[in-house]
Order: sequence, then structure tokens, then C-alpha cells
Amino acid sequence: MRAAILALSFLLFALAAGLVPKVAATAAPEPVLDVTGKILRTGTSYYILPVVRGRGGGLKMASTGRRTCPLAVVQERYEASNGLPLKLTPVNTKKGVVRVHTDLNIRFSAASICHQSTAWKLDNYDEWTKQWFVTTNGVEGNPGRKQRTTGSRLRSSKTSTS
Repeated sequence: MRAAILALSFLLFALAAGLVPKVAATAAPEPVLDVTGKILRTGTSYYILPVVRGRGGGLKMASTGRRTCPLAVVQERYEASNGLPLKLTPVNTKKGVVRVHTDLNIRFSAASICHQSTAWKLDNYDEWTKQWFVTTNGVEGNPGRKQRTTGSRLRSSKTSTS
């Protein structure tokens, strides 16, 4: 499996549909690029890593707290670990390109010990930290308003690595 390394800040995606403004129908959204400037393609596995070095590794599935399943999406502690490869599948798969500000499904390209889907979904909201937790066992499909907890979007961000 050929997997390209994708350097995205973990804040690059808004997991709840509707949090990112709709793109005008006349302009095609920009494609998402990997660290080498290549366009991300559907059906290809990628690793999501921090943009800034020294901030941990890639993403993986792991049990957290007292719950074993569904597995949570967590970051590897060490930079040397790329985590698990992921596939990004846009709802509109025309031309096989992953674009910013468009609905997509994210899933790990690995098996789960829980015998469940590895697609991401929003799970619990923590009032104290004001954060959503992302777990696996999501439903792939059109992540519109009816599937608000399973859809994702990537958005562009200006990040300085210096």
C-alpha cells in the first residue's frame, strides 16, 4: 500500500457539517495538497501528522477510559510513529480529488479489534473542555445534516513551521 504523508494540523477539519460556510456553486473548491504539493486522491491511503515537528505522531485507534469499543481516534505520543493510514472519501467523488470545504468521510485503512467500522464520527461532547471526541464506528455515506456526527470537512489554514 502506497501511503503519502499528509501534514495537516489537527484543527484543519470541522467535523460537524454546517460549521464551515458553503462554497459558491460556480467555483470549484481548491484541492487538498500533501506536503510535497501533490493533490490528494480518493482511494489512496494517507497519514495525518502534525505540521510542526516535536508535537507527537500520527493518528491511531485506541480504547480510552473504561470503554473498549468503539475505539477513539487518538494521536501517537512520539513523533517517530506515523500512526495508521487513513482514507478520505468525498461524498462527490468526481475526478477522484479531495477538496477543501466539501463533505467527506474519513476512515482508517486498518482493521479494528472491535469488529466495527473504522469510519470516524463525533461521539461525546465534554462540557468542561468544550471539545468533541472523535471515535470510530461511524456510518459512511452522505454526511449532511441527518448524519451530522459522521461527516467531516477539511478547511485551509495558514500555518508557519518556522
